[in-house]
Amino acid sequence: MDKIKRSGVFTYGILIFLMVLFLFLSFSSPYFLTVDNLTKVLRQIAVVGIVTVSMTMVILTGGIDLSVGSILGLTSVILAKLMVAGVSVPIAIIITLISGMGLGLFNGFLINKIKISPLISTLGTMTIYSGITYIVTKGVSIFGFPKSFSFIGQGYILGVPVPIIILVIVYIFGFFILNYTRFGRYLYGIGANEKASILSGVDVVKIKYVVYILSGLLASLASVVMLSRINSALPSTGVGLEFDVVTAVVLGGISVNGGEGKLQGVVIGLLIIAILSNGMILLGVDTYFQTVVKGAVLLMAVGIDNISKK
Repeated sequence: MDKIKRSGVFTYGILIFLMVLFLFLSFSSPYFLTVDNLTKVLRQIAVVGIVTVSMTMVILTGGIDLSVGSILGLTSVILAKLMVAGVSVPIAIIITLISGMGLGLFNGFLINKIKISPLISTLGTMTIYSGITYIVTKGVSIFGFPKSFSFIGQGYILGVPVPIIILVIVYIFGFFILNYTRFGRYLYGIGANEKASILSGVDVVKIKYVVYILSGLLASLASVVMLSRINSALPSTGVGLEFDVVTAVVLGGISVNGGEGKLQGVVIGLLIIAILSNGMILLGVDTYFQTVVKGAVLLMAVGIDNISKK
């Protein structure tokens, strides 16, 4: 009951913060409430938002995946290379998604079999995957894709940007998994008390493999959306993504210790990060100071979570 109350208070708190932030930027910048700017914000939300769903599942188990940005970067290069080589768009996307799952599987292997902590494992693979990306591209961007591919990142369906439609579908999938399946209950149980879950007969190793594979899958899906939007595979694509993703998830009320939080709150956290970033750009805030603000927001969210437990 205490966890439910704490989660509810946290959610209402960040919702109020979001409303205040929105009102402040509405009065501070004449460009904030324009259709063009809000559409831009929605498209930017999609890439980070897709990955927050799997990151939520990972953190609920008490883990973390710092390699999502590097997976996004590497799989976007894989997709770009395939399309430039003449592989059809659908086949190239399928291969890319499978590649992302394979990278996530490797993370799961290091954590479950080699017994390296999630933080160190994914920190190591983050560096490895990023290094491979630079080796493959030789530091040069890749472009020249079929025109039909741009629809995924730039197109509209009934006036709604395609990336947002993809994001909504992914969130519905995540919401269903976490709230209406046995797998979702296992995630909360493992994060709350892993030993008790093992004694209850839950295959914890299998569950952890699945969440890291899902993390790789959704990071690669985000790479498809990102590449389609910018039409160029850059070696630096995805750098820093993991920071925005983790911040949105923790700000949304998912406990860094695992076993607590709701995906609904993550939506609010995601909106705060997106609007905050967009607002600072519109107000001409220095790039380095923007980084400071984002770091402060992450520390604030973790601090509130820890204080509320006490």
